[in-house]
Amino acid sequence: MDATPEILLGELLRRRGLKLATAESCTGGLVAHRITNVPGSSDYFVGGVTAYAYEAKVALLHVSWDTLRTHGAVSRATVIEMARGVRTVLGAGLAIAVSGIAGPGGGLPDKPVGTTWIGLSATDGDWARLFHFQGNREANKAAAAETALQFLLNYLEGSRALDLPPAPIPDQQE
Repeated sequence: MDATPEILLGELLRRRGLKLATAESCTGGLVAHRITNVPGSSDYFVGGVTAYAYEAKVALLHVSWDTLRTHGAVSRATVIEMARGVRTVLGAGLAIAVSGIAGPGGGLPDKPVGTTWIGLSATDGDWARLFHFQGNREANKAAAAETALQFLLNYLEGSRALDLPPAPIPDQQE
């Protein structure tokens, strides 16, 4: 039986002595839930923030109002600021952030249901990637959580298979 992403992630974080934090919007804490399902995850998981509303993103994760007004919650700029914010606030060396449109409503022509940005912040840089999931609300949340965990694994394994250049300063265009 193959180890789940959260088990593999825990082994890598523990081996490297790294602490992880999460910032979640559309996944509603599902990434943190999966990480904490692993016994001993308190060795490497500092905590997570589920910031659904703009006000929570600003107050808890230090996302700027300007970023939210200019780019929206579902954007490269926002997930980078979410990841940086939670990494700083919780004192972690590594953070993952997820923001998207789970559905069934809320989609727009340029951001349909399933549109999801995942951002990662580490001491050596910040990365983000756009994904488009095609399921119902629960399937989109599950796919986003799975992808976020895989994103972390790829980073820790030194893989740039996702072709993720360092993110620009958040005030730049997506």
